[in-house]
Amino acid sequence: MTYCLGIKNREGIIGLADTRITSGTETTTAKKVFTVNKKKHSFFIMTSGLRSVRDKAITYFKEVVEEEDESFTKLYKTVNKFAEQIKRVATEDRESLEQAGMSFNLFSIVGGQLEKDTEPKLYLLYPQGNWIEVGEGTPFVIIGNTGFGNPILKRALHYDDDMKFALKVAFLSFDATRISANDVDFPIDTVILKNNSFDIIEHRFMGKELNELSDTWNSNLKDGISSLSADVLNDAFKAKSERTIKMF
Repeated sequence: MTYCLGIKNREGIIGLADTRITSGTETTTAKKVFTVNKKKHSFFIMTSGLRSVRDKAITYFKEVVEEEDESFTKLYKTVNKFAEQIKRVATEDRESLEQAGMSFNLFSIVGGQLEKDTEPKLYLLYPQGNWIEVGEGTPFVIIGNTGFGNPILKRALHYDDDMKFALKVAFLSFDATRISANDVDFPIDTVILKNNSFDIIEHRFMGKELNELSDTWNSNLKDGISSLSADVLNDAFKAKSERTIKMF
């Protein structure tokens, strides 16, 4: 499984991806972010799904980038080209994968800004090759293990938040997933693209660098629960005869 998260806010876009690869009983580490960083031409792709499908689609797409990259002037055109490579791999491999009991399940997050984009864009690309754009209404998208990190993003993250706050929330959503799922773990890779910078900043964080942040959050969360005024819940500890019966 995978945890990849893309966030769009007023300052730009953020991507975060874990690196754990699980195959049977074996666990390895591999990068799940592909980046292109050129003058006025920067984008990244994060993927979840079968690694063999991902690697084949990215390999095909690298050839397209080498031959046609200059013709990509807006990010949606890049997304369409990558979608073509996913469809190509599906045509070649879907039947044999399904015969082996596996699904063709390559989901992708594509983010970036090209020379004719007015601002950085963020897209969710489905295995079928269709896509949606991520915007202000729901300024984030997760692929892979989506359940555990979703609540804090919905509660805390807003389009008008600054990049540093958004990155904190991104880490905490990953941390919630890491704690709850044994197939998502450190190291994590982050990508940051600020508005009109055309320069993706990449960084890899090891677990030991962020353990203190995780521990502090856990402690603050427990303290917050302890200090929460919730007298109404005391009724759960009262016998039926002790409760006040309200008449309406």
